[in-house]
Amino acid sequence: MKKAMVAQWVLGALGTWSMVGAAVQAQDIKIGYTADQSASGVAELGIAGRWGFEAAIEDINKAGGILGRKVVGVVRDDQGTPPKAIQTVQELIDSEKVSGIVGPANSGNALAWLHIPQQKKIPVVVPIGTATEITTRYAKEPQNFLYRISMVDREQVSLLGAYAVKASKEKKIAILADSTGYGQGGIKDATDILALHGVKPVAVEKYGPKDTDMTSQLNKIKAAGADTVIIYGIADGAAQVLRSMEKINYMPITLGTWGNLSSLLPKMAGTKLAEHLIMAASTTEDTSAKTKSLGQRVRVNFPTLTTFPCSAQAYDSVMLLAAAMKQANSTDGEKVAAALESLNKTEGVIKTYDKPFSKTNHEGLSVSDFYLARWKGSEVVRFEDPIYKSLTPADLKK
Repeated sequence: MKKAMVAQWVLGALGTWSMVGAAVQAQDIKIGYTADQSASGVAELGIAGRWGFEAAIEDINKAGGILGRKVVGVVRDDQGTPPKAIQTVQELIDSEKVSGIVGPANSGNALAWLHIPQQKKIPVVVPIGTATEITTRYAKEPQNFLYRISMVDREQVSLLGAYAVKASKEKKIAILADSTGYGQGGIKDATDILALHGVKPVAVEKYGPKDTDMTSQLNKIKAAGADTVIIYGIADGAAQVLRSMEKINYMPITLGTWGNLSSLLPKMAGTKLAEHLIMAASTTEDTSAKTKSLGQRVRVNFPTLTTFPCSAQAYDSVMLLAAAMKQANSTDGEKVAAALESLNKTEGVIKTYDKPFSKTNHEGLSVSDFYLARWKGSEVVRFEDPIYKSLTPADLKK
């Protein structure tokens, strides 16, 4: 009899502790991260973002968590495809019960799943994907749940276009873009931005994303007299453009977007040619003590890091979500979204954010936050020359 009573007591105690454990676990606040980390040309960006995300979670917990609760990061690899990306977001929201999402790396994947967090009222801060539509698709809804800390395509082109106009001696600027939707959107943005400066491109050429010889397009650009070329494509294509420039002994001032931060560029073009390309970037590791420290932490898990802005942007995305939860005193999606739109000063790695979002603007970074950067050996460093230093806010047309 006594044995039976003891057994009952033990089972009851175990059950009680089990419920307590479950309650404690339920108190954890989950934030999801989804991005390609294995499959496509942007995987390197996704991995960099993942470790910036993890660093932010670690720092938040060291400071006491959010609302006195531990924060748990839930990471998913979307493998660079829309179907898998949709699956990961559904898992994060429906199975993991995350209170917010940071991701993805690929704009196409984001556009495939935006409707899910919008319908479920889960705030998302996009740290890498740059397509303009990501934050504007649901702008007319009573509440738009999509925010971004990344380099919007048109804002990048605003900086590149301003530099190109001042760098080109006779305002003879050409555009060379890949034939994907990304590249063709870039042609439109670059043409529009140059028009604001009163400049019409002397040539506009395209190349296939798998092309390896762009000498035909470059010969046409050269014949048009262009002394400055804006490349709109990711690193592997840009590397082939640089190699083709070398083949025909034509090395104009060459500008490109931040997708060229990928190590594919120096690997495929060689370090000397890679250094010829001037790129837009939101930050670099050598910008400040904060960026240097984050870079060192990320390299512990990702020693070959070159796409540092992705780490910094993901880190800041988490910090802004956390700050909004604290300000809202809640993890409720609608309350957090409202807090994001009236957010008090929040320290990030890239900058101190002071009301970075509003009801009508969900872009936390703009052209005024961007820099120019350049490859130097195996690292990306800030690039400043007299032309860049001469740029004024009035030059940054958009």
